[in-house]
Amino acid sequence: MLSWTGIRSWLRGRRPARTPAASLKVRVRRIVNETADIKSFELVSADGSALPAWSAGAHIDVRLDDASVRQYSLCGAPGARDAYRIAVKNAPDSRGGSRAMHQRVSVGDTLVIGGPRNHFALEGGARHHVLIAAGIGITPLHAMAQELQARGASYELHYFTRSIAETAFHEELSSVPYAGNVHFHYSVADRLRELLRQLLRQCPQGHHLYMCGPRRFTDVIGEVTAGIWPPGAIHTEYFGGDPAATAAPGGAFEVKLQRSKRTVPVAADCSIADALCAHGIDVDTSCREGVCGTCLTGVIAGTPDHRDAFLSHKERKAGDKMMICVSRAKSGQLVLDL
Repeated sequence: MLSWTGIRSWLRGRRPARTPAASLKVRVRRIVNETADIKSFELVSADGSALPAWSAGAHIDVRLDDASVRQYSLCGAPGARDAYRIAVKNAPDSRGGSRAMHQRVSVGDTLVIGGPRNHFALEGGARHHVLIAAGIGITPLHAMAQELQARGASYELHYFTRSIAETAFHEELSSVPYAGNVHFHYSVADRLRELLRQLLRQCPQGHHLYMCGPRRFTDVIGEVTAGIWPPGAIHTEYFGGDPAATAAPGGAFEVKLQRSKRTVPVAADCSIADALCAHGIDVDTSCREGVCGTCLTGVIAGTPDHRDAFLSHKERKAGDKMMICVSRAKSGQLVLDL
């Protein structure tokens, strides 16, 4: 999510946000009202040069001011370098990013972005791709559908919204060449679980599932697919971190930095990232919710207590990397590749 779509992220550290190393200046060429509360923004390079290449599932960081960064999924034609396209929902419960995009950004404005980065990529060896989106979660899957269609790959897209009027890109996705692969589901809250069970009751060999939407929606999919779809076949883009995971109690521990040989204590009510910053050690962070991947750090020794929504099941099990903005330690010490 980033979705980011509207992936919710707010830089809450003790220091101002840093401009990404690969920052770019872009100009807003076009703004379209996709629905009453969703706008798409077409961005072109401010100096007229080609934008960096990207693939479906990628997102960019959008800097709104000196203290806030948001991640939004690219939803245009994958590989297009003449312009990027993002879509943003004006969410009443957001921390202000979506409102800023809707109210403060106009055609002709210049923005600073970082990226693109892709942590939600299509599985290259999959025989069939099942894409499931809810609401603004369509943004990364919209790009996936375009890429799969261009490849001639086997896929299906299921898009859940309240009504046609609240369905972004409805005209495009209901037209040739997507119509035969795209299925719209309107106002199915009372039978959502039953419908998802029908759609996902089995996982044929080589099938992969990609989902993006509100946490309660993806949680239901997780419950429905449990024991049926192997974790390695499920790919999720989240709007934000898991409140239950980040709020879980945890004790104090220490981190040893392998490169500098420094040891830093981490209090029970402090994140690793904040502890490092408090000791003058500069680390890259963005979302502070464990969803964007900016603070991904190698683990050399110790056992991480993963609380992010970024790493895959396989990556968590390996224990050789972690998100230091939210994750903690199960051991008394972690040795980090810093």
